[in-house]
Amino acid sequence: MAIVTIAILAVLSGANGFVAIATYGKAKQAWLETFLDLPHGIPSHDTFGRVFAVLDPIELQNSFLAWISSITEKLDLELIHVDGKTAKGSYDRESKLKALHSVSAWSSEHGLVLAQQKVDSKSNEITAVPLVLKLLNLKGAVVTLDAMGTQLEIAAQIKKAEGDYVLALKGNQGKLSQQVENWFEQAIAKNWQGIEYSYDERGESGHHRIETRCCWAVPISQLPPLHRQRQWLGLTTVVMVKSRRQLWNKTTTTVRFYISSLDADAQRHNQVIRSHWSIDAQSAFAECHLQRRCQSDSPGPCCGKPGVIASFKC
Repeated sequence: MAIVTIAILAVLSGANGFVAIATYGKAKQAWLETFLDLPHGIPSHDTFGRVFAVLDPIELQNSFLAWISSITEKLDLELIHVDGKTAKGSYDRESKLKALHSVSAWSSEHGLVLAQQKVDSKSNEITAVPLVLKLLNLKGAVVTLDAMGTQLEIAAQIKKAEGDYVLALKGNQGKLSQQVENWFEQAIAKNWQGIEYSYDERGESGHHRIETRCCWAVPISQLPPLHRQRQWLGLTTVVMVKSRRQLWNKTTTTVRFYISSLDADAQRHNQVIRSHWSIDAQSAFAECHLQRRCQSDSPGPCCGKPGVIASFKC
């Protein structure tokens, strides 16, 4: 238990391999001994490697997620962002190991990975998302997903769990996406005359750039019937976000569309969607020291067992 505890704390502090974990343990030994029984001191990095080589990765992940779940139940989560990610450096040509792809649920409010599910090599993210959502208490929370998660079944799962959703629209929802995009183009061309809508604009500056985000949220009642509209459980709002980013040498404009079960409040949607965009900048997962075949340590025992520690935030 002490070895697993030290490893978790080390990974949370940024350790990316067994050598780094052992180094962390030695540096924090006096503090660790206040709550851990360490009669023989801090184990060597080889010992950490041997222990994790024999641990069942699924059982360890389930135990870790159960611990996280017990914490998140007390956090009163408002936003849950679900996103797919491929672990850098996890592809191993020599051992014919494919890159590890996983779907994670992230709390931007607390900077915490709430759950994570490995994507089966013969499947895709769509099958992993429902499994991640089942691990979470969605009641009262807003769940955001990229276009890969814009599926009838996923929307229904969120609503049945008493949550709300904001789902991105792209080509995978071809007819629905095209209808929404065309409608917004026509509304803008008519200068929104006779249309009920909510608008919000906000700007940010930093890192040598200025970004302005304009958001339009429109009740579904303002649109003609959409493709399979009645099958989207809880659908109440369509959203358009126009983002303009100014760098020192260029300016780019991006337009995105969403469907939502939230009321047509542009300010709320602007904030929720901006939080989802922050995932890549804020979240980091510490699978790397295992998926890289422990390249910074001894490369034997843990090879081929990705995901032993799969849900830690670095």
